[in-house]
Order: sequence, then C-alpha cells, then structure tokens
Amino acid sequence: MSTTTISGPVARRIALAAQGFAEARPGGAVTRRHLQRVLSRIQLLQLDSVNVAVRAHYMPLFSRLGTYEPTLVDDAAWSHSARKPRMLVESWAHEASLLPITDWPLLRSGAKRMGWWTNYARVLEQTPQLVDDILTVVKEQGPIGAGGIERALESESGGSKPGSWWERSEVKKACEWLFGMGQLTTGTRRSFERLYDLTERVVPPEILSRTVSPEEGARELITRAAVALGIGTEPDLRDYYRLGPDVSKRAVAELVDAGVLEPVIVDGWPAPAYRHVAAKAPRSVTGRALLSPFDPLIWERARTERIFDFFYRIEIYVPEPKRIYGYYVFPFLLDGELVGRVDLKCDRAAGVLRVQGAFAEPGVDVARVASELAGELRLMAEWQGLDGVVVGERGDLAPVLSRLVR
Repeated sequence: MSTTTISGPVARRIALAAQGFAEARPGGAVTRRHLQRVLSRIQLLQLDSVNVAVRAHYMPLFSRLGTYEPTLVDDAAWSHSARKPRMLVESWAHEASLLPITDWPLLRSGAKRMGWWTNYARVLEQTPQLVDDILTVVKEQGPIGAGGIERALESESGGSKPGSWWERSEVKKACEWLFGMGQLTTGTRRSFERLYDLTERVVPPEILSRTVSPEEGARELITRAAVALGIGTEPDLRDYYRLGPDVSKRAVAELVDAGVLEPVIVDGWPAPAYRHVAAKAPRSVTGRALLSPFDPLIWERARTERIFDFFYRIEIYVPEPKRIYGYYVFPFLLDGELVGRVDLKCDRAAGVLRVQGAFAEPGVDVARVASELAGELRLMAEWQGLDGVVVGERGDLAPVLSRLVR
C-alpha cells in the first residue's frame, strides 16, 4: 500500500485544527466545559515560574477561548469539592504540567523516561532518613511548602541549624525527588508556591489504584500526543510527554498496526510523519491569537520551524545585548500563519501592557497584521485587568502599532 503524501499547508491546517485553532472562540462566558474541551485537544498545560507577562498555564486557554476567569484553572487544579471535583493534577509530563487527573496512571506506568530529579538520589543515599521525615511532616501538616517542611524539621531537631543531619537545600531536593517519583504532588498553591501533599490525598483511590503496563502507558501517551498534534514525526510525538526513543518507536509501530496512526509523507519534511486517523484538515483556518512561549502548538521549536517556516527561540537566558527580539516574546498567529512577534510585559504598577518590541515576519501585510495585533493586545490587556497598551520603539511593527493602540 502506498504512503499518502500531504502538502505543507495541509499539514499546517491539520496541526492547527488539532490544537483547537480552527474553532471560533465562545460568544459567551467561558465555563468549566470549555476548559474540558480545550484539554481534550491539547491534553496538558505547561507550568513555568516566569511571570513577566502571563503565567504559562493560563495563556493557552486565552489563545483559544479569549477572555476568561483564571480562577477556572485554579479551581480545576488546586481545589476539590463534591460539586466541583478536582479535574487536573500536577506532574512531570512535557515539563512540569497540569493534566487530567485521570491520566495519572499513565505517567506512573513506567513508560515515561525519568527526569532530572533522579540526580537527587545521591542526596537520599547520604540522608536516608530524610525522605521518611518529610513524608511524616507532609502527612501531619500538608499541604505544605518546602520552607514549611524545613521549619518543621528544624523544630523537631530542637532548633539545630542546617549542617548537622540535614541541609535546607537537601529538603528541597528530596521534595522534588518525591514529586518526580509520584509520592508527593501539589495539594494546592499559594502565590504560585507549590504546597506538597501526599498523592493519595489528591488523586482519587479509583484512579490511583489503576495499574497500567509500560507498554500500554506508552501507547496511550503517544495516542494523546497524536490527538494534540494531529500530525507529527516520531520525535514530535515522543517529545510531547518526553518519552524515551525506544519506548516511543515501539508504541508508534503498534499504533500503526492498530490503525490509530497513519504513516504519511509531508512535502518538505526530512523524516516520515504520522497522522492520527481522526485528525481533520479544514479548508481554511481563520482568526488570531497570541501564543505563549510554552504553548503546545509551538513548544517544540524544530516542529514550529518545519510547519510555519518560523524560527523561534526563547531568549530569557540570553544576555540582553545579544537578544534579537526580546526577553519574553509571543508569536502572533493570524489566519493560520505566524506573522509576527511581540515582546510583552504586564506592568501592573503602571496598569498597562507594555509591548517592548514588535516585529513583522517578511512578506506580510504590515498594516493588516498591525491592526489585528492591536485588537488582540487590547483584549489581552482587558483580560489582565490593565488600563491599556503602551508600545515601545523596537521593531518594524512598533510605529504603526503605537498609533493603533492609542
């Protein structure tokens, strides 16, 4: 049987539709049902500590739904009641992420490769009692932050200072190890500080008790990645949940045999690709969106360049004189193309959204891009409770954009 060949533009529309960008934003108030629908597409929300503009886990929902109350995410992730049961849980997935609580067994199946936290195992070898002591504190006082755990341990040791049987840095490392291994998770957050709790007090017993083999876990995670991406190479699929190559390749082959994935060739792509059999290719994709650096549509930079011909790197760790576009840059999606980028900062003291740089991609209609971008920036400022938008001088889009947002 011959392999289907797909053009680059069709592959791009498949990817956009899979991520929810082929659908119009809701006309009314955004509800928990809208959140569930977006999560059924993108599968997870990446967490990140950078807060210069908008928290990473809030922005993908704004990009797809427009204005909404961020407490919708907070309640789904960090609270629980009989009327509104916890919907999301924190774990290492792509990176630290929020994902449906029902997916917990897949991440604990053994399919996913171990993360950087395993380097902390040597700390536990040096202070083997520390893990048990931390678990005891969390059991008695959780949800509790790492600092609270340190203070509790210091109190129990009679106020002795670090350097005797434990170090403050070791407590944090041990907590991260326990989080990575699934013994602790986030019970709630306080000003974004993670408050640890025992996993069995966060994940319902019927979910926690579900046993999934590594092979089944890999197939399920690759399937979810394929749903989210629509189309991708094996490394693209693997990256979504950070699986190992051997595990991923075996799962992809099994899913091809099962008819879940269809092997395809995409014009211009250097490697074979796979399309989820339910992925749609709309005739067109319209609308606009600002994309966080951690949006799943673009977080794999090589795939972003392959699909959109858009070279993008986050420059947070680049010294300022060497930055090309800025510290925290949001690509701008317009009618299925990445047509520009803006370096954004929410200046809450001044009550404005600052556009510190605005740049158009080569060959775009600058006037139209600026007009649409101005509208989206005003919407973002309103969503964040800011009074307006202020545009700086950097970038070829800045002069016209500045006039439009006045």
